[in-house]
Amino acid sequence: MSVPLQDQPIEHVREQVIDKLIYNYGQGALSLDAFERRLDIAMESKDVIEISAQAQDLPHQISEQYQQSRNSAFDVAYDTQRQPESETILSVLGGTNRSGAWVVPSEIRCVTILGGSDLDFSQAVFTSQEVTIKVFCLFGGDNIYVPENVNVVSRAFCILGGNNIDIPPVIHRRQVPTLIIEGLVLFGGIDVKIKRSIKQRLISFARQMKQMLNAEK
Repeated sequence: MSVPLQDQPIEHVREQVIDKLIYNYGQGALSLDAFERRLDIAMESKDVIEISAQAQDLPHQISEQYQQSRNSAFDVAYDTQRQPESETILSVLGGTNRSGAWVVPSEIRCVTILGGSDLDFSQAVFTSQEVTIKVFCLFGGDNIYVPENVNVVSRAFCILGGNNIDIPPVIHRRQVPTLIIEGLVLFGGIDVKIKRSIKQRLISFARQMKQMLNAEK
């Protein structure tokens, strides 16, 4: 006997519905307008019945190939064979940037004095599931950009400064890393935010699936 829909975990239902919306859009069963309208409801609704209704009339069931593509697109990249222990990022009267597919050590020491640093983890390769970022920020600012499927814990102490974490609830959450921010902020600020929203990533992935599925026909 299957579990009644209203008793199922809402995030599990939400993820299944979103996957089915993407796959059916890729197969041509939904227009772009209909896909985005249903996607908005599936992402924002707190009613499991309403969420499920967005995919009930769709004809195509997701394939194993789709699941593999989805996991590859949304899961965090790991390389546990590479184990750099730590990295020091120094920004004094200037700026430092880490972005792209850079290898993330288990500990990062970030010193910012009258300057700024940007740490972009959106395409980074993690070597462990826990990364500690030790900050000292004086009259400066540190921007930390993360993909939507990471955990962030802030233990930084701020004096006449700010520590802002703006991360919405995530949908695809599997083997996710945790960023732990520690240290001291004086007359400065730390901002943690998503570089690209989950909706933007889902729509981009849906378009990629449509191109791939059309190429196979």
